[in-house]
Amino acid sequence: MATRASLIVDADGYFELIREAMLKARQSIFLIGWDFDTRIHLAAQRQRRKLGGNEGGSDYPARLGAFIVWLAKRSPTLRVNILKWNFALIKSLFRGAMVLDLLRWVFMDRIDFKFDSAYPVGSSHHQKIVVIDDRLVVCGGIDMTSDRWDTREHLHEDIRRLMPNGKPYSPWHDVTMMMEGDIAYALAELGRERWQTAGGRPLDRCMPQEESAWPDRLVAEFENVEVGITRTRAQYGDVSQVDEIEALFVEQIERAQRFLYAETQYFASRKIAEAIAERLDEPDPPEFVIINPRRADGWLEQQAMDTARVRLVRSIIERDHADRFRIYNPYTSGGTPIYVHAKLTIVDDEVLRVGSANMNNRSMGLDSECDVFIDARRPANAGIEPKIERIRHSLIAEHCGRPVEEVADALRVSGSMIATLDAMPIEGKHIERLPIESLDPLQMELADSAFLDPERPGDWLEPIARRGLFRASGRLRKPLGRLRRRLA
Repeated sequence: MATRASLIVDADGYFELIREAMLKARQSIFLIGWDFDTRIHLAAQRQRRKLGGNEGGSDYPARLGAFIVWLAKRSPTLRVNILKWNFALIKSLFRGAMVLDLLRWVFMDRIDFKFDSAYPVGSSHHQKIVVIDDRLVVCGGIDMTSDRWDTREHLHEDIRRLMPNGKPYSPWHDVTMMMEGDIAYALAELGRERWQTAGGRPLDRCMPQEESAWPDRLVAEFENVEVGITRTRAQYGDVSQVDEIEALFVEQIERAQRFLYAETQYFASRKIAEAIAERLDEPDPPEFVIINPRRADGWLEQQAMDTARVRLVRSIIERDHADRFRIYNPYTSGGTPIYVHAKLTIVDDEVLRVGSANMNNRSMGLDSECDVFIDARRPANAGIEPKIERIRHSLIAEHCGRPVEEVADALRVSGSMIATLDAMPIEGKHIERLPIESLDPLQMELADSAFLDPERPGDWLEPIARRGLFRASGRLRKPLGRLRRRLA
């Protein structure tokens, strides 16, 4: 159960709130992530901050690495544990001041960090979780690293959007969920188990306490709700394979009656595409609306994810007789693509799901992932549909650059997200429908084989007929290389 829960949209709000929560920590701060960059500031303004109230106005540092040290020195009862993917160690060597931060941490008894390498070749540690005192937890898609900070306005040119080296980066959209209560203990246990698997000593559980580190400024969107946890974990040594995320995605796609709205960094999962295509075969299928970045971040990711997206979208469209499938890309007022890093799914305003898992093969069975979800069909969660609807309207309004009330009214009149979004003006901050590009034969072969985005450990060794997007046992047809006239 969660006594309180709220969705946090974009890292501007998250960094401010998690800093406030860490200031309230009494026993433990447990940071679990794909990457951490100690050079970042948990605010756009690069300055030292003032504590008010009972802290007597004392200063604390804004830079993450120094802030962690300051917290540990300030409270003799506080311990800090940091777990991240071991590949990030290589990144750390090129981050200057971060190496010095890690050395400082080595000599502090109550700060311990672990680089997780207990994975099959090609896998990664991809969860993004923060647990404070086993009473407050954050789970979602936002890493405490560089090029993540942005506001919900996603201004075309924002001088605060800077890397630690001073270079600007592109607009970035993300979400996470902050929760209080038993859910925090459950995710802390998941983290402690992973810590030991990664070679760390057993971590003590926190003593029970009534108070939580819930930020004073954060108004809870949900109270006393049941929260589910779903995971992906690759088989490695004595660690068993866990495919809960894939199973739940398929179940929620099959469950949708009116619509499924998703924000995801990638759309490259064979299993998810198959489940959507089968729903679109129905006489009156639900709508599927997916918010994606225009392109993946990095050349290799573009070759792996963007080409697979083209192949899957072409295959799905050829079965979309009712015109109920769309992928949209958001843009700033000046036409710069906004990078969508969020991992969020809403089904019929009955399910709100947030986590680290993308709609790609790796997230289904190779990388470590963790999602949380709130389901209105659970007795404890009765009546939460209007709250989830407000969240969906708010996210759509953010992407369209329109007032929430205008978007909500348009959705009620049309009764269709696709009709509403297709009618939105392509001016100012806006969204556009994903253009379907042509691929050369090599790109098609790379996409179809899923060589760079395998579903399970060892898939590279399997014959092509047993793996890939259009495997012999699959339910997708290879696209015929033509698009419907309506896409012209």
